[in-house]
Amino acid sequence: MKQAYFVTGTDTNAGKTLIAGALLHAFAGRGLRAVGMKPVAAGCAENGGVPHCADVASLLAAGNVAAPLELVNPYAFIPPIAPHIAAEQAGVEIRLDQIVNSFGRLREMADVVVVEGVGGFMVPLNPRQDTADLARMLGLPVILVVGLRLGCLSHALLTAEAIGHRGLKLAGWVANQVEPDLPFASANIAALERRLPAPLLGVVPHGAVAEAAGLLHISLLKNA
Repeated sequence: MKQAYFVTGTDTNAGKTLIAGALLHAFAGRGLRAVGMKPVAAGCAENGGVPHCADVASLLAAGNVAAPLELVNPYAFIPPIAPHIAAEQAGVEIRLDQIVNSFGRLREMADVVVVEGVGGFMVPLNPRQDTADLARMLGLPVILVVGLRLGCLSHALLTAEAIGHRGLKLAGWVANQVEPDLPFASANIAALERRLPAPLLGVVPHGAVAEAAGLLHISLLKNA
């Protein structure tokens, strides 16, 4: 059975790439053909005038499907700014239908596709649409990465509410310890466990790498 998930975060730098990579490692470890997708990337390094995105490279390394780069990352921009602004500066428009088509081709190549969003859940992508619109068009269950820091409780609950408002299923969430010494981290996690309408897939310690896929309980995921 084909599976696919959309990984979003409570904010930028919440750890989406880390968790998407961990999921890919876990699915590949089960003998499944797993591929990652980063539809839009900003803040890429420049290599001979061509954007090179470290997050995209991490996803390619974590999966086990040799997919074309133009499918894995249809839009890449060098400036570390909001993607719709980066696209305007580059003279292009991020088209969600093109992303959906690329996703469809990846799905034909793999058993599992893990799609990583950009920034938080509602980052503008063009003058009319945002990442929430993209998630809705793909129609995938969502995995929420909660970056454990001050303010994460409200961010997580608001994001979960927005996911439901778009008619999407929150399949699970991950607590990622982006700050090594956050006071009362376990109490914050417990508060979210009581309030979020989805299972906790794992608590990822500060400094973890994607290969530590055993931290995530992918058996709890139920594809919508």
